[in-house]
Amino acid sequence: MTSHSSHSAAESLPVVCLRGEYDLDNLAALQAQIEAVIAAHGRVVLDASGITFADSTFLGAIIDVHRRTDLRVAAPSPMVARLFDLVGVDTFLRIYPTVDDALAATTPIAGPTS
Repeated sequence: MTSHSSHSAAESLPVVCLRGEYDLDNLAALQAQIEAVIAAHGRVVLDASGITFADSTFLGAIIDVHRRTDLRVAAPSPMVARLFDLVGVDTFLRIYPTVDDALAATTPIAGPTS
């Protein structure tokens, strides 16, 4: 599991790039990174194109972030897209085909829920 952050110059919207596997054993580091980004910027784009495996703990963390802030999921890998579809979160998460699309979005597809 690796991740790194970058920022969109146009919007100062941080992008966290996810790579590898995310499960109970390694999710804490990702959660800490996302929390730091949210504290600094109030919103985040997750580039999910490099995720090779994700379990229910990852899914729970994504839903939690979605409920609390402007979360945009960009370019989900086929595995992540299937997971989102199977559990139905693709009906309310803000999912975009590319990072550029997520950065350019100005109106929510589906806003955070309580």
